[in-house]
Amino acid sequence: MTENEFKARTKQVALRVIRLVNTLPMSGVSGVVGKQLVRSGTSIGANYRAACRGKSTADVLHKLAIVEEEADESLYWIELLIEAQIVSERKLASLTKEINEIVRMIVASIKTLRFKGQNVPRNSSNPKSKIQNPK
Repeated sequence: MTENEFKARTKQVALRVIRLVNTLPMSGVSGVVGKQLVRSGTSIGANYRAACRGKSTADVLHKLAIVEEEADESLYWIELLIEAQIVSERKLASLTKEINEIVRMIVASIKTLRFKGQNVPRNSSNPKSKIQNPK
């Protein structure tokens, strides 16, 4: 999946969350949970976009960790809506599945970036470079 496809996918999640919250009953509990879900659900895509503009691998890793946290938090609020019997599990199954897939992909990306960072030799030289480090 390309970066732009993933951006579009996370934006679609945000739109689905917004539409879901707009259908919640107008009660105190639904309002509180809905507000939290909108915050975390829309933060997934916003933070992924920020990660794409990361200044360093460490910066990208930090921002991807935030994406993971926001997606997991969104799942928590969805679970509360289901367990409080505000929205049926059947109605939220597709959204839950999509957010779980996003979490898995982000975790895989984080692991890949960390692995690549550990396997870069510190004192390796580029044979094509005119600058050589003394040994």
